[in-house]
Amino acid sequence: MPKVRKKLRLLVADDHELVRHGIRGLLQAHSGWEVIGEASTGKEAVLKSKNLQPDVAILDITMPSLDGLEATRQIAEASPQTKVLILTMHESDQMVRRVLEAGARGYVLKSDLAGQLVKAVEHVSRGNVFLTPKVSEIVLQGFLKAESDPKQSESARVRPTPRELEIIKLLAMGKANKEISVALGITVRTVETHRAKIMMKLGLHSLTELIHYAIRHEIIPAPGVSD
Repeated sequence: MPKVRKKLRLLVADDHELVRHGIRGLLQAHSGWEVIGEASTGKEAVLKSKNLQPDVAILDITMPSLDGLEATRQIAEASPQTKVLILTMHESDQMVRRVLEAGARGYVLKSDLAGQLVKAVEHVSRGNVFLTPKVSEIVLQGFLKAESDPKQSESARVRPTPRELEIIKLLAMGKANKEISVALGITVRTVETHRAKIMMKLGLHSLTELIHYAIRHEIIPAPGVSD
């Protein structure tokens, strides 16, 4: 008997009803996807994520009572398995960094919504990082600027070991320490030790910087480029 494929469960949060309606239409036109809830405020998005446990939460970055960034942080605590995709009009490298630091896995410009939303949800639901082509260009420009910084270029001369490269790749793909321990057949404590050594060795201070390092050194593909 063939195995029934589980539906992808989605939550949509935006303070404009017409926008939510449009997003719902785009998502539900995709076979196997189901919008299980909507929210008009950041607090409501957090509460519904906790209660409904969606696979992906699609949040506007600007909402009343709680903005998308803080809502993302709280969703990460209330519903750890939920992947967050941020919608915004902001085209800045600084905002991309803030979004990734908050724990979101995707960044889609509202101007690209119709053409990129389905692809973004597909990537994020698999645990990948997704940026629209426009935002990827902004991020790549940030990489080029970082390369001209002596402190940043210093890390480029340090070579991770094969084991460290495996861990960098898995971390940059959004895998948790426990998932990495299972994948590599090592203890969680060993993963934590490797992670700390990697950050110190490469002069990195956050997961966002590690993701940037992994893309810059082609350990993982640039966001929005892989299938």
